[in-house]
Amino acid sequence: MGKIAIQLYSVRDHTTKDFLGTLRKLGEMGYEAVQFAGFFDTPANELKQVMDEAGLVAAGSHMPFNSLTGDQLEASLTYNKTIGNDLIICPMLPEELRADEGAYYRAAEELNEIGRKCAEAGFSFAYHNHNMEFFDLGNGKRGFDILFEETDREYVKMELDCYWATHAGVDPLETIKAYNDLVVSLHIKDMTVENGEKRSIEIGKGSLDIATLWETGESVGVDWYVIEQEHFDVDPLDSAKDNVVNLKKVINK
Repeated sequence: MGKIAIQLYSVRDHTTKDFLGTLRKLGEMGYEAVQFAGFFDTPANELKQVMDEAGLVAAGSHMPFNSLTGDQLEASLTYNKTIGNDLIICPMLPEELRADEGAYYRAAEELNEIGRKCAEAGFSFAYHNHNMEFFDLGNGKRGFDILFEETDREYVKMELDCYWATHAGVDPLETIKAYNDLVVSLHIKDMTVENGEKRSIEIGKGSLDIATLWETGESVGVDWYVIEQEHFDVDPLDSAKDNVVNLKKVINK
């Protein structure tokens, strides 16, 4: 059974001010895992100690593309190994690697190389989508297709953001089924439409079929269900608490 985590970008207003204190609060809420979106210059040993005290494990780290290339990759992997994280995720490609069809083919080569080096060091590597990867590049091809057709399944896994897929008009359920065991993590956030604009909202208050996403993820062996939210009507920590409570209600029905 997959495990529940929170993507720390969801509480960025709090982590920016008090990174370690925010982790402690999330542990108290009932989260068992966190997915990182920056470390705020925190020494790895200090972070690991607080994680242990809060009862938290790592559900992956979103690492900027430039931290995964050249000499920086080794430092990134060393840090993540110290905090007990074994899943490295590229959260977005730089603009020059998603500008057109050719750029996506170059990106696939880059991701393959990063994934190979991660595997050699004992890590899994995944790519996280937004909505732009699903845009038509002009000849029926999509960046998403290129990335996962041209990369080696052994080296490049998928973290499917169900919200952004839906935002782009793509059915995340069909995508999970199509890519099957390549999907190691799902970003779970609900969606609402206000004044004609799509925005994220607390789980259970929007239109996504969270229960079926969970069931489909379980059928292909997803490791992590990562709660994320980007838009708020209340304090993000309050939303974080509602999200974990609501998701557990959904999966325990």
